[in-house]
Formats: sequence, C-alpha cells, structure tokens
Amino acid sequence: MPSGPPAVTPHADAQLGLAIGAAVLTTALTAVSFWLSFEALHDLASAHRLHGERAWAWPATVDSFIGIGELLILRASLLGRVDPWAIALTTAGSVGSIALNVAGVGVSDDPLDYVTAAVPPVAALLAFGVLMRQVHEFLVSRQSVLTAPPVPSAPPVTPVISTEATTEAPNITEPEEPERAPEDEPEVTEEPEPVTEPQKPQEPLTQREQIDQVVRHLYDELGNRRPATRHMVAALRDAGLPCSDGTARESRKRVETAEPHLKDLPDAIAA
Repeated sequence: MPSGPPAVTPHADAQLGLAIGAAVLTTALTAVSFWLSFEALHDLASAHRLHGERAWAWPATVDSFIGIGELLILRASLLGRVDPWAIALTTAGSVGSIALNVAGVGVSDDPLDYVTAAVPPVAALLAFGVLMRQVHEFLVSRQSVLTAPPVPSAPPVTPVISTEATTEAPNITEPEEPERAPEDEPEVTEEPEPVTEPQKPQEPLTQREQIDQVVRHLYDELGNRRPATRHMVAALRDAGLPCSDGTARESRKRVETAEPHLKDLPDAIAA
C-alpha cells in the first residue's frame, strides 16, 4: 500500500490558525498603541521647545523603557527567575508614559479627555506583554523539542558472528583431537553470557527529564491527585531546577501525555 505523509488533523490546523491570528492581532495592537502614545508625547514635546526630529525622538526616552523592561522580564522568565530591574524599568516607563499623556491634555472639564489620553500607553503596555507571553510559549515548546533525547539504535551484528562461527568450527575441530569437541561445546554456550553482561553506563538525566521526574513524583506524593502549578513550582524550586509557571505546566503536559490516566485524577488545589 502507498505510504504518504501523515495527515494533519483539523484540531492541529485550528490551533495553528488561532495562534497565527492572535500573534498578528497582538502585533498590530502593539504597533498602534505605541504610535498613538508617540503622537501624544510628540505633541507635548513640540509644545515645550522641542521641534522637528528632536520632538519625534523625545517620546522614545519614555516608551522605550516599556519594551526594554518587558524583554528583560521575558529573559528572566525563560531562566526561571525574577529580575527586579526589569520590573522597575517596565513600571517606570508605563507610569511615566501614562502620566505624561494625561498631562498633555491640560485642564479639561470632560473626564473622557483624560481617559482618551491614558488608553494608548496602557494598551501599549498590555499588548506588548501579551506579545512577549506568546513568544515565551513558543520558545518553551521549541526548547522541549530540541532537548528531547535521541533514540538509540543497535546494529544487527548477530548474523555476521553466526556465519563466521559455523565456517571456523569445522576447520579447527577436524584436524585436531575429535574427543575435545564436546568439551568445547559448554564453553561456547558460556560465551554469550559475558557478552551481554557489559552494558553502557546510563547517561545522566537531562534537565527536562529531571523536571518531569519531580513533577511525576508529586502525583504519588499528593495521594493520586493532579498537582497544581504552585505545588510543581515549589517542588522544582526545592530541587534546584527551573521553576517558572510555564516550565511547570509544560512538564505536567508531558507527564500526562506519557500516562494519560493521570489527567482523570482529581485536582490537588485544595490539598
């Protein structure tokens, strides 16, 4: 029967389409939000002695801190730690941008004027955060695929050995003493035993395998219950392994894929 490429399920197509659509819309929202915030800060700079190229460059001294801070937060999340400097930069950039956008309105009797001015910097902060979250999920899934251990393959050596043994046996036993042939037979049967004894030493577990081992042990430790994110993060932290929320959830997904019956266990959130 002809063998063709594996068919892609409609479920996988839907997931891929939704992921691409979310990434495109999030990127567009981020660009529009930053553009509106830049426009407002440009008008504020133009009204205070900055003109031309300097008026357009000045907003970058405020809004760029949002992008720098969230990129550093993404880097810290991938390393499984918290970066206070990244949080401080993101907070300073977002608070400063919101305050300056609102201040650019001046005195107004309509509260919606201030709301309109505050929406672009807030949207820029949230949209860029969502975009970094999507990048984080993509990098974590790609890292789990690249770190998968290779499957060892043993070459078939036995047929070559058997043919040589059959050709050499009659040449050696015929000219020499025929009485010693039965004595050599038990020695031949004992030879396969020491051949199978030496085994390759087990390679140390990879970091991903260590994480999965810690998470799998939690199901038994919690009394046949599915561990919550906080349980997995605490156990990984105690083991000295990466302990971000995304790392814990990805490990639980791999464990439950290998043992599907674990998905049916009750949650241990209240435990």
